[in-house]
Parts: sequence; structure tokens; C-alpha cells
Amino acid sequence: MTTVKSKTFKWSLDFTRNKHEKSTDNVSPPGYSQLAGQNGTELTRDSESSRLIIKKSWDLALGPLKQVPMNLFIMYMAGNSISIFPIMMVGMLIVRPVKALFTLQTTFKTIEGTQAWGQKFIFFIGNCVNIVLALYKCQSMGLLPTHASDWLAFINQPTRMEYSGGGFVLS
Repeated sequence: MTTVKSKTFKWSLDFTRNKHEKSTDNVSPPGYSQLAGQNGTELTRDSESSRLIIKKSWDLALGPLKQVPMNLFIMYMAGNSISIFPIMMVGMLIVRPVKALFTLQTTFKTIEGTQAWGQKFIFFIGNCVNIVLALYKCQSMGLLPTHASDWLAFINQPTRMEYSGGGFVLS
């Protein structure tokens, strides 16, 4: 009796053996890898979680700088008139960054590592930029005392050289 040895493929399974026979070569199911369940997964999970923590902390640090374009748009839409809406907008432009600066340590207390100092610095700079924008808006609205006549009663206000309004030149 001659046995014909057929070529076995890596993906093929032999169902002709008896169930009670113990085979030494256990075949893994298709798609299973022995290396996937070893210690490398704990290392990749740790590195993945640390990478996510660093990413989230940078998102937190860059938050105030991401608010600058929106604050510029709000400043433009509020206008330069002295009314309740622009005053409220300028108030919020000043109050939010100041509150964020006072809570800087509590904001970053969970962040540790070599990048924590840089993230705090970027967060601080972003809030300072927003405060400067709010002060610029106050100055353009005329709410900041920038002339000597704003401080002293006996000094006259500066005279304007030209007045214009609505496309007509007024003299």
C-alpha cells in the first residue's frame, strides 16, 4: 500500500484525524498570531496611553491660541460703539483669560513629564495674547485712559484735525 503524500498548505486544516488523537502540532485558527498575545501589547498600551496624554495636554495648552481668531472675529462684529453688547464682549474677552491664568496650576496638575513646563508656558502666552486683544479693543473703543486729559481735569482734550461722517466732509 503506497501512501500518496499530498502537499499541505499553510492555510489548510486536516479534518481526517481522529478527535481522540493528541497531536503535537496544534494549528492556530486562521488569522491568529502567537506573537500578538505576548508582553509587547502591554508596552504598546503604555506607550499609546502616554502618547494620548501628551496629545491631550498639548490640546489643552494650545486652546487659548486657538481662541484668538474667534476673539478677533467677535471684536470685529461687536463694533466700536459704547453700548451693552460690545461692553459685555470686551468684559468676557478680559475675564476668561484672567480666570484661566489664576487656575493655571490646577489646570495642569495632572500633567507630568518633560513637556509640562513648555505646555504651561504656551498656555500662559495664549492667555496673555487674549488679554492684549481685549485691551486693544478697550483702547479702540475709548475706554482706556490714554491721554493726559483723561487723568487731569485742567488739561483740555486734544483737538481733532478733521471730522468726517457718512461720506460727507464736515467742517
